[in-house]
Amino acid sequence: MLLAIDVGNTNVTLGLFDGERLAHQFRLESARNRTADEYAIFVRQLLELHDIAPKAIRGAIVASVVPTLTDTIVELARRAFGLEALVVGPGMKTGVAVLIDNPREVGADRIVNAVAAHERFSRGGVTGATEGAIVVDFGTATTFDVVSPKGEYVGGVICPGVLISADALFTRAAKLPRVEIAKPPRAVGKNTQHAMQSGLFWGYVGLVDGVIGRLRAELNYPTRVLATGGLARLIAPATSSIQEVDEDLTLVGLRILFERNT
Repeated sequence: MLLAIDVGNTNVTLGLFDGERLAHQFRLESARNRTADEYAIFVRQLLELHDIAPKAIRGAIVASVVPTLTDTIVELARRAFGLEALVVGPGMKTGVAVLIDNPREVGADRIVNAVAAHERFSRGGVTGATEGAIVVDFGTATTFDVVSPKGEYVGGVICPGVLISADALFTRAAKLPRVEIAKPPRAVGKNTQHAMQSGLFWGYVGLVDGVIGRLRAELNYPTRVLATGGLARLIAPATSSIQEVDEDLTLVGLRILFERNT
């Protein structure tokens, strides 16, 4: 089995692939002060709960946007499974040309998403497809990444995530409470909670449709829009621009990259 690890600012997501099938998925907190030994213990215990022997893990790959955790997670793979994990970064064969001013600035997760989206929409990753892709990732930040029909990473947009915006309202406005991120009963809020939920939910629906409209206006090829991330299934159905949702897109991209580099 392949262990794919996506290290984000909020969560460390682990996926276990049996061939191309995502057999199991786990989440841990992205605790920057946690040691490799502690992570190894947690992961081994999760596997034990699902009757998975450590020796069943034959490979590991890591994409990290938290530099202070990257080495910790690589060491986790060594200590828990005796594996040298592949790390998404410069020098890795991705099959994606990064067409921005400084390619090293692009987060590993965004490249991984681009790989997975191109593979999905271009009939097995064949270059010269007629459609490009826009990936909307509802993570700690909400990101929009553009992939050309040739599989090139063209660039994108970075916005504050929904939870960041909600936290900002709570921490900066003395009389506003914390609220659940949810679709309100109506756009016109009849109380503070619903008014805040309306602003967060419909505000991000409008943001997504507005940004995608701007991106498409600058591109000279059609695009399909794919959403991923924790809040994708909440926000995407209310938009007019998102066509598909795949919450496992980053893990799938890691599997594809592992296959290309081993």
